[in-house]
Amino acid sequence: MSTTKPGRRAPTLADLDGLPPGTVGEIINGVLYTMTKPRALHQRIMTGIGSSVGEPFDMGRGGPGGWWIVTGPGIELPNTPEISPDVAGWRRERMPEMPDDEPIRLVPDWVCEILSKTTRHHDQLVKMPYYAEVGVAHAWIVDVEARVLTAQRLESSRWLTIGTYSDETEARIAPFDAVPLNVADWWPPAPGDSEAGDPRGRHR
Repeated sequence: MSTTKPGRRAPTLADLDGLPPGTVGEIINGVLYTMTKPRALHQRIMTGIGSSVGEPFDMGRGGPGGWWIVTGPGIELPNTPEISPDVAGWRRERMPEMPDDEPIRLVPDWVCEILSKTTRHHDQLVKMPYYAEVGVAHAWIVDVEARVLTAQRLESSRWLTIGTYSDETEARIAPFDAVPLNVADWWPPAPGDSEAGDPRGRHR
């Protein structure tokens, strides 16, 4: 993880375009943060959560719909031309149409960040305070190593933990508590698990 130094010119999207292969970045409150591109496990969990939430709440399959759910969206906000949660959601009553040829410029109603060795510090100490600053209402922090999902709600500009989840197969997690979610199915096999020995292995 690296950042621009205070006092230098404000970074732009051109700086992001010029990053070397395998490096990605975000510009948050005028600071460029760079990190290695997420690996396969990180991307798999992004996809699993995006699909689990997106099917009932975006596509309306087995759920109420009413949301846009996007994995890895590039969001443009004041003084922050590029921030990209792992997964994010917008209520359609706030954003009736998904932008086509333009960035999303509306603060999400929900974000999900998946902690990894290279992003843990950035996610917790930079992005979460920023999400509170701009008024994201709900956030999930997914700690793959600990196999724990922490759900938080913004209250009085501060994050309040409203639940933690690990091996639940029918978890009701705000703001998507209208439909039970299989949290246990998102994790990679624990050390020593096998397809035969892990009763959830057939779903992986």
